Formats: sequence, C-alpha cells, structure tokens
Amino acid sequence: MQTNSAKNTIVLLGIGHTNAHILKSWKMKPIDDCRLICVTNFPIATYSGMLPGVLAGQYPLQAMEIDLVRLCVSANVRLIIGEVTGIDDERQRIKFADRPDLAFDLLSIGIGSRPSLGGITLENESSVVSIKPMQTLNQRLHDRIDQCASQKEVSIAVVGGGIGSIEIAFCLHRYLQSKNDARFKLKLIAGKSGVGAGLLDSTRQKVLKRLEAQSIEVVQGHRVQTIGQKHVVLSDRREITADIVLWATSAVAPQLLESFDYQKDGRGFLTTKPTLQTASNPNVFAVGDSGTIEGTNLDKAGVYAVRQGPVLWENLNRVILGRTLQDYRPQTKYLKLINTADGRSIAEFKGRSFYGRWCWWLKDRIDKNFMAMYQNYEPMPMATVPVDPDSTDAMRCLGCGGKIGSQILSSVLDELDIVDHPSVIIGLKNPDDAAVIKTRNNRVTVTTDFFASPLNDPYLTGRIAMLNSASDCFVMGAQPTAALALIQLPLQHAKTQLQTMRELMTGSVEELNRFDGAMVGGHSIEGPRLTAGFTVLGDQVSDAKTKGMLAVGDELILTKPLGSGVLLAGLMQARLLGHHYLELVDSMLQSNAIALDLIRQHDVSAMTDVTGFGLAGHLKEMLVASAVSAELELEAVATLSGFEELVEQKIESTLAPDNRINAAAHFLPQENIGAPELAKLFDPQTGGGILLGIAPEKSSAVLSFLNDHGFKKSAVIGQVVPRQGALAQIVISRD
Repeated sequence: MQTNSAKNTIVLLGIGHTNAHILKSWKMKPIDDCRLICVTNFPIATYSGMLPGVLAGQYPLQAMEIDLVRLCVSANVRLIIGEVTGIDDERQRIKFADRPDLAFDLLSIGIGSRPSLGGITLENESSVVSIKPMQTLNQRLHDRIDQCASQKEVSIAVVGGGIGSIEIAFCLHRYLQSKNDARFKLKLIAGKSGVGAGLLDSTRQKVLKRLEAQSIEVVQGHRVQTIGQKHVVLSDRREITADIVLWATSAVAPQLLESFDYQKDGRGFLTTKPTLQTASNPNVFAVGDSGTIEGTNLDKAGVYAVRQGPVLWENLNRVILGRTLQDYRPQTKYLKLINTADGRSIAEFKGRSFYGRWCWWLKDRIDKNFMAMYQNYEPMPMATVPVDPDSTDAMRCLGCGGKIGSQILSSVLDELDIVDHPSVIIGLKNPDDAAVIKTRNNRVTVTTDFFASPLNDPYLTGRIAMLNSASDCFVMGAQPTAALALIQLPLQHAKTQLQTMRELMTGSVEELNRFDGAMVGGHSIEGPRLTAGFTVLGDQVSDAKTKGMLAVGDELILTKPLGSGVLLAGLMQARLLGHHYLELVDSMLQSNAIALDLIRQHDVSAMTDVTGFGLAGHLKEMLVASAVSAELELEAVATLSGFEELVEQKIESTLAPDNRINAAAHFLPQENIGAPELAKLFDPQTGGGILLGIAPEKSSAVLSFLNDHGFKKSAVIGQVVPRQGALAQIVISRD
C-alpha cells in the first residue's frame, strides 16, 4: 500500500500514450501530497506504433507491450484492473461493474478510440477481426487465420485507408508469406477518400506502388456496407471475396464515453479546453483520442497523444499548486513513417516523401527508444514521508487511541450490504459492545486468520482475506455463519483511509454474503501497513474430515495449482509478468466452499487446506496425524503460470526456508530439498487449494466434480502408503 499522508488522489483511467507518460514521470518524482491510481481493463498496455511490426514478425510480442503490473509496482502506484461503467461527477467517483466506487480529486481519461462499425450490416460477425483491443489482436487474428488455413485459398480484407491500416496490410502480407501450407489473397479496402487520405500525393503514390509490388489488391472509392459469410458488399453493390475482415477504419469514441455526463463533440469524444481539462469539469482531463480540443479538428493520431504527456504532467502539478495551467499547442506538421515490412519504410516530412532502408532504420530507432522509457521495471527507492495527515504532531496515539475514527467506520458501515441473518441476534444492524449469535445445533466451529496485504488493492485484499479465514471452516465441514473483522489500516489521510476501509470491507462482505454468512463486528486500528483478517464462526453441518483420517491406499488430490508465494514475492519486486497476474488473482479468489460438497457427496477420507506451511508442511501434518506415509508424484503437482521462471530467478517467499526446515526430516536423506524442482512443495500459499484423501475407486468422480465446478487443474498427486519406521515419510516419485 502507499502509506503516505497524501490527501489528493489522481486517477488515470486508461493507460494510453499520454497517461503512460504520467506513470513514467511519477516513477521518477511523484507529485507532492498526492497518490496515483491507474485503472485499466488489461494488465498490459500496447504501443500502436510497433503493432504492424509484431504482426510481420519483425519484433516479438513483448516489444510492443508495457507491463502495467510491473511498472506500477516499480513506481509505487496502485493498479486496478476492472470494468468501468460510468462516473458519478457530483461525488467525483468512478463506478465499476464488479467492485466499489473509486473516489478521485483529479482524473485523466485516456481510453482511446475504436474503429467504427456503425451503419454496417453484419451478417457474419465471426469473420470480423477488429484491431481493438490491441492487447488481444495478435492472438485473435492468428487464431482466425489458422481456422481458415485448411482452405485452398484464403481471402483477407483489411478495411481502412489510414496509415495504420496501410502498415497492417504490408506487415500482414509478410506474415502470410511464412504460411507455406495455404494460399492467401490480401486486399486493402479504403473508403471514399481512398488509400492514404491526408498524405502527400507523392507519398500516396509510393504507398500504391509498394502495395502493387507486394500483390496487395487495392479497392478504393467506396465504403463497405455489408459483411457477409465470405464476402463484403460495397456501397456500389460490388461483392468482394473475404474470409477474414480485419477492421481498421477511422476512429470513433468508445462506448464507455457515452455513459459519461460530459460535453462531447460530434463523434462522441470529450470536449476539452487547450489545457486538456474537459469543458464540463476542470478536475477531469481527457487526453489522446478520448479528447477533442474545442475549435480543432485533429486526426486521432498517436503523435498527438505522445506530445500531450508533458503538458498533462505539468498541469497536474499546477492544479495541486494552485497555479495557472499550460495550454497544449498541437503541431501542424509531423514526421509520418510507414513500415512496408520489406526492410524499408516510407517517410513523409516537411512536404517531401522518401522510401528506403534509412527510413526503416529511423522508424525502428524511434519506436525502440520510445518503448525503452516504459519497459524499465526496476523499483525506485522509497522516500521517507510524513505519517500524520492532519496535524503538525508527528506522533500518533497507540493503544486504544490508535483505533480508526468513528466517522470512517460509520461511513463505511452505512455503505455495506449487511444482510439480515437468522442466527444473528445482535450484530451490525443493532451494534452493541459485542455480537450475540445463536447456533442451530450447539456445535460451533471457530477459526481466525489474518495477514499483511499482499496486493496493492484493498478490495481484492478484503475478498482474499475473507476466503482465507473461512477456508478452515469449510474443510472442517462447517458452514460460516458470522465473522468479526480484524483490520489494521495504514497511516494515511482520512480521505484515503475511508476509501481503503470502504473497499476492504465491501470485498470481505461480498464474499461472506456469497456463503450466507453475516458480518457482526470487529476491531480496527492504525499501523504501518494494511493488515486484514477475520474470526469466523460456523455451524457444523457435516462430520469433520480431520487431518488424521487418511487411510492406506487413498489417493491424494490437490484442487489448485501451487505457487502463489513465489508469485507474490515476484510481484513485490516488480518481477511478476502482467500476463501471469490475473491467473494468480483468480486462483486466490477461488473459494474452498466446495469442501462442504466434497464431504457430503463424495465420502472423502480426510482433508486440509494448503496455506502458509506449503504443500509439504500440510501433507506432513496429515501423515503424522494418520500414522502413514505418502508417495508424491512430483510432475502431477501443478503450478501457476510464471512460477518456474521466477524460481529460476531465485525468487521465493521469506517463509519458504522455514517450511523446508519444518518438513526436512520427513523426506528421504538422499533427497535434496533445496533443489529448484522441489520449490513448489515448500511455497507458502495465500488462497491455496484443498488437499484431500479418497479411495482410488472414487477419485475419478471427485476429479470430474471439481472440474465441473471450475477447478480445472485439480489432479491426483500421490498415494497414501504404510509408514516404514518412526517418522511419516514423503517419498518423491519422478517420471
């Protein structure tokens, strides 16, 4: 968490070229008295200038990607990956589809644009591949090409006449040349303005000459009106064969902008002043394609978005300081470079056009230098910041005086969805000094757990902490009925604490409500970092399948892949790839409530959840309690994506060495427990899965049940065998 006393929250909605500059500048020197939050629907941002080169195979995919997970961690910036649905302008809050609102003081909207399909009759949607979102274009396009590759000839139409679509046609041609198992026919369909509208005539002629040389058919002068099964129909009623339609037309506003109650231009983009502030709210900026400066009619080109970055950064600083803002003055002429994918490029500058290898060298150098500014993920040194948000007294009260203020608590409680529950007599609906709960069967299971937040996201932390605390109830055959919160908030400004508490408690209550439990109280205090946990009470609804009930012959099943400890350690060091981040989060958010059904429907022998002691530590506990040993099939133990790469970098959780020591005596003496291949066995898990034993004849049914309920990587990982000697042993089996 960002644990400074900043009272202002700056939010970047969308991380395009302009907002990426803010993130880079923040990493170098944060704005005083502010915290920065990035909101996006992808963990990766892409650079459009290198997209055609990636399609051509001139660059690896990673060359055009900015890893926002790594960059935000390295810059001490919070990242939220979620679906935004609107903005509450009066309260200055961003609204999400699946998480609490986010309050802001300053907001920069840079969510780009999309190619327009408006007015097109779409008879066959599956044949259309839009260039947006660019984060997934490479995979979507290649998948579609592969689907058609068995045809004798595949016709591909690139629709659009701008520089971007021209480059894509050139570069796609080079890629298709490498597909020796199929014949392709490539076409570029431009609208009424033709190919290269806005370019010099000399530049357009060079483009048309190169298209002809590469056997790319050019169709121009008429717009596409209908997209059929294997063809498109133009406005002059001509039918053009097209198995795949790559849609790269002129930019229109993304649908999300329609929900924003701000002044817009004729195409739906947000109208701004020259300062990049929206005409409707001076605290909201619109940049890149998302904004249109009043009185201008500029192309939606990346060069403008890049040049807006320094102006936006200056103006954010000036708003905080109360100074007059700076105007953005767009350049009237700029260098245009078109990658022809033949080791050359076409260039246009100051009324002249060129074609040659030096033009490609220049484009390649510009693009690589640009990306180098955003692909440095080395963490910046953490500066010492004041801890008191409101007074000159730097000493905060401890003891009971360190509790969170009642205004924050009452504000959060008023917003939470606290449900009525038949077991709760006195709870948060009618709070008192303690909660009063009745039980259904006089058997109550009680457990407690908490941890320092592993993520820079209070909402996800609340959800994971609740699932983590309730997991012990589930594997003991108990249905959670009530929970008490144990929360430590970082030393922050009151506004930030309110936002943190709101998100944290909303996340935890959402998960609790999902398994029909009730939040009945708790305690909160200030401290150095965000820490969250819960005491959970549950009704015993099934006979507990305790750790000591394994039987010789049982097969051991693990419901989730391992590796969260290493991945979280990598995240803290800005080493975890954005492509692997969402899988980690999804795994930690997968509830172990399925344990109740496993107990009631599948007659498991014994079970436990795999948490801090790692698989080896928790398996050891089961073996010792059951007086048996186990053979573990190492290759069957699945891991999360990115685990092996981080282990190769010698990254591990600080608890892993202790876990090795704890379990060492239970491995064969000749086993090297420090070997990298065994690292997954000692990795402490946050939101780990269930380890269970079951008779061999019943394991197939259990695996099928788990797979049907989303546990796709559940597997038999070993067998229970008789104990030989005084100690329970874990014997490693390798293929």
